[in-house]
Amino acid sequence: MRRFCMQRERIADNVFYFQSDLYAQVTAGAIAGPNWAVVIDTLAMPEETIQIRDFIEQELNLPVRYVINTHYHADHSWGSCFFPNATVIAHTLCRNKLATQGQSSLIEARKQNPAFRRVRIVPPHLTFDESYLILRVGKKTLSMFPLPGPCDDNIGILVEEDRVLFAGDAFMPLPYIVGGNIDDLTNSLKKISKMGLENIVPGHGDIVLRGEIDGYIKDNQAYLSAIRKAVRKAARRKYPM
Repeated sequence: MRRFCMQRERIADNVFYFQSDLYAQVTAGAIAGPNWAVVIDTLAMPEETIQIRDFIEQELNLPVRYVINTHYHADHSWGSCFFPNATVIAHTLCRNKLATQGQSSLIEARKQNPAFRRVRIVPPHLTFDESYLILRVGKKTLSMFPLPGPCDDNIGILVEEDRVLFAGDAFMPLPYIVGGNIDDLTNSLKKISKMGLENIVPGHGDIVLRGEIDGYIKDNQAYLSAIRKAVRKAARRKYPM
């Protein structure tokens, strides 16, 4: 098995967290059941994605049955191709974006880094829209639901029994919006604040613990509020730009 370099942590029983050492501290997760496992997001670099796969298949001795993409961004979805026997789950908009934008983005990425020659775009096989999607993994219940803001296809995955939320890019050390909007992100942060969570796995960065969650949310909300005020102030000027 390949030497495991990235950060790996067991958050709860059979719930794992991974953080990339190679790209932007992007995160991924895995939930292990008695007979198969689920992967949440797939990191940016093929080398690290394959390390996650090897850990699950060789150390946990489980096949990966499902891969969940929290959103379409390359560092969260492109590694799905390294789980060829898995069903990929995402928001319907994620499938649409990968189908329309994924291949052209991959062509450009291959020009800059030959490692991406191994990657192919895998449109999600199973999608949902505004409702919840529930998946049972052994004794764990995974609830998937829309959590837009950073982009309009972002979803959250809650491990109900452990109150662990994989938030995608809706929860970050610093809010980051690409293809989403500030109002949706503000509403998603409010939703997160009411969920009674033990841990949050952000799309990038370290695990956020229960005692840190409120402070992180307030900081994110203050940042978004400051952006709103700055934009409104600029819009009132005769020549805002």
